[in-house]
Amino acid sequence: MGGTMKEELSAIHIAPWLHIVTPGAGVPLDELLPTSGSVYVARLCGREMPDEVSTFEKFQEELKFPKYFGWNWNAFHDCLRDLGWLSSDRYVLIIESAEHALSEDDTARKEFLMSLWRSARGWSYVKRPEGVTLSKLSIVLSCDKDSVSSLSNFFREFEDSSEF
Repeated sequence: MGGTMKEELSAIHIAPWLHIVTPGAGVPLDELLPTSGSVYVARLCGREMPDEVSTFEKFQEELKFPKYFGWNWNAFHDCLRDLGWLSSDRYVLIIESAEHALSEDDTARKEFLMSLWRSARGWSYVKRPEGVTLSKLSIVLSCDKDSVSSLSNFFREFEDSSEF
């Protein structure tokens, strides 16, 4: 009577621009990809970004940040809000093992997550006449099952806050 146990896959839609998934789960492609136009996809690994310097390096490499990038959180946010040098209609940023990003520095981790949220929210718009909120920058954070709750709670804490 040995049955097989199925691991529950998890995908949480936090906002039109932010999704948290566990490995093996997914986000419906229609939430990430436009019906037409070009898409730039950047894939990063949180394990390779334990501190600020490595995080800035990885983003500079994957998103081809311009030479004037200032290597600080304000400059990071400014670059994520622009992305014009990539010449695409839409952008998808996937961070695997997101729970490990900036694991050595809680203050920097908060700055990082807030920058992702604010930048992607800044790319959002309301499609008329449907009134549906869409975003030209979608962020997918992939993390282990045990980290889904803490990551989603972090974003929900300031989801409606005017501070962010």
